[in-house]
Amino acid sequence: MIAKLTGILDSVGDDWVIVDVNGVGYICHASSRTLSSMPARGEAAQLHVETVVREDAITLYGFAEVAERNMFRLLTSVQGVGAKVGLAILSTLAPNELQNAIAAQDKTAVARAKGVGPKVAQRIVHELKDKVTGLVFQPKGVQMAMGAAAPKAANSAIEDAISALVNLGYKPVEAHGAVAKAAGQLGEGADVGALVPAALKELSSL
Repeated sequence: MIAKLTGILDSVGDDWVIVDVNGVGYICHASSRTLSSMPARGEAAQLHVETVVREDAITLYGFAEVAERNMFRLLTSVQGVGAKVGLAILSTLAPNELQNAIAAQDKTAVARAKGVGPKVAQRIVHELKDKVTGLVFQPKGVQMAMGAAAPKAANSAIEDAISALVNLGYKPVEAHGAVAKAAGQLGEGADVGALVPAALKELSSL
C-alpha cells in the first residue's frame, strides 16, 4: 500500500500528476488544488497518497496536504460518492471550508462542486456531520499566509465557543455546527464574546 511518494515531478495533466521515484513513474489522480501547488517539472515533489485497490485496477490519488487526503477518505466513505466526485469537491472547497460546510449542514456550498447534485450534497453533510465533530474549524478568510498566530487565535476562540455551548447542554455536533455558521458569518477575528451569542441565535432558529 503506497501512502506517500517523494521524487521528481515528471509531468502534470488536467486531473493527474506523474512523480518519478528512482526511475519509476507513478501516476496519481489529484484535485485542481493539489495540481496547482506542484513545483516546476524536474523539481522535487511530494504527495500524500490514497491507494485504492480493485479487482481490475490499482489507482493512486495524490494530495499536497494530509488534511486534503483525510477529507477525501471521509467523502468517499459516503454511499454514492466516488473518487471523481471527491476530487471535484476538494477542487472547489479547501479542507477547512468543507469541514465548515459539513458542520453547518451547508449543502449548497458542497453542491457548488462539478457533478454534485443537491441529493448527493445533502447525503454528504448528513452522513459526515458526526465524523467532523472534534475537528478544528476556521472562519472563512483565515489564510495560513497570515502566519501561525492568526489561525491559532481563531481556532482557540472557536474551540472555546464550542466548549461553552457544550457546557450549556448542547450536543457536540450541534455546538460545532452552530459555531461553524457563526464563524462563517462573523469572519476572521471573531472572539468568544461574539461567537457564542451568534451560535446561540443559530441554535434557537432550528
